[in-house]
Amino acid sequence: MLIKSVLRPLLAGAAILMSVPAYSQPSGGFGRSPQVNPDNTVVFRFRAPNAQDVRLSVQSEKAPVRMEKDARGSWSATIGPVKPDIYPYSFIVDGVQVMDPGNRYYFPNERFKGSLLDVRGDSSLIHSMRDVPHGTVTYEFYPSAEGTTGTVLVYTPPEYDKSPKQKYPVFYLIGGTTDTEETWFKVGKADLILDNLIAEGKAKPMIIVMPYGNIEARVAEQKGGLKPADPADRESEEALARSKTFERDLVDNLIPYIEKNYRVIANSKNRAIGGFSRGGGQTLRTGFGNLDKFAWICCYSAYLSNTELERDFKGVVENPKRTNKKLKLLWVSVGDEDFLYRQTTGFIDYLKEKKINHKTLISTGGHTWMNTKLYLASTAPLLFK
Repeated sequence: MLIKSVLRPLLAGAAILMSVPAYSQPSGGFGRSPQVNPDNTVVFRFRAPNAQDVRLSVQSEKAPVRMEKDARGSWSATIGPVKPDIYPYSFIVDGVQVMDPGNRYYFPNERFKGSLLDVRGDSSLIHSMRDVPHGTVTYEFYPSAEGTTGTVLVYTPPEYDKSPKQKYPVFYLIGGTTDTEETWFKVGKADLILDNLIAEGKAKPMIIVMPYGNIEARVAEQKGGLKPADPADRESEEALARSKTFERDLVDNLIPYIEKNYRVIANSKNRAIGGFSRGGGQTLRTGFGNLDKFAWICCYSAYLSNTELERDFKGVVENPKRTNKKLKLLWVSVGDEDFLYRQTTGFIDYLKEKKINHKTLISTGGHTWMNTKLYLASTAPLLFK
């Protein structure tokens, strides 16, 4: 796989290329942490001689795990065996959350600080690094809202550079609240999932565009302000206004940029949108509001209320025949322990009542990036067929 950082003429004329290091759990000055043993038990270590209490918070466990301190001031805890997957974790040191200084792999996020535990198991995992052709991930910069510079990651399939006349469909893939444009890449492993699905002949070669979902935060940051707090109510006026800002940036700025600089098939049948959590809400609002631009909508762990649907998307719900004709796929998935399970399954019931065609997946587990990888791996094979 190749990572490429591109500064187009908007910013600079040079392109910087660098190869990706092999995935591993690194060691640091604080000792090897995390240490994944052959039986999939995992040892975590953290040096804090003056700390009174250190706990491990990891998404594979139901509650924080108390760590033990040795005579040298190093704290440790062993968990597992742990099911192979990628889990965010952090240490809680006397009540303060900190990343693991012995691990350079971290969870890209605006606010919380987490490291990543990769329990690999065998190569059967859909996000495993396999011996298959790999695509390229490019860091791009584009002209965005209010004169700011937008940031986006773009995955191109393995054959992209070898077939200069070939054009491809595009999947716009959005992270959740406080996620950055890197989260689908570094945690969701979108590139490896697509590499593997394409190699197996299960998914069509496609371009994946991974934007940053918080336009207001970027505008504030680039104009010298503070990032605004996230709306507590997902259906509040402020939350809806922010979703509309994202929609306008995607439709008016990002899509034209991608279609100018990449070989894409620029029509609704070859354009998909998907997202997790807040990104799932942005997906539904942007997709339903632009059915002339997106024929494939993939909602992961999110929903729209009946009130909003009937107020803002009346044409979608009152004319199901037209909606079904325009949409090639409307997908909704959620975990049975997700805090949005009730609202999301209510949304699914509403779609059934209104006779709007859709596919669903109710998985086990909660509002996690472990589930999000599953949802991407389940929907990508359905796209552009």
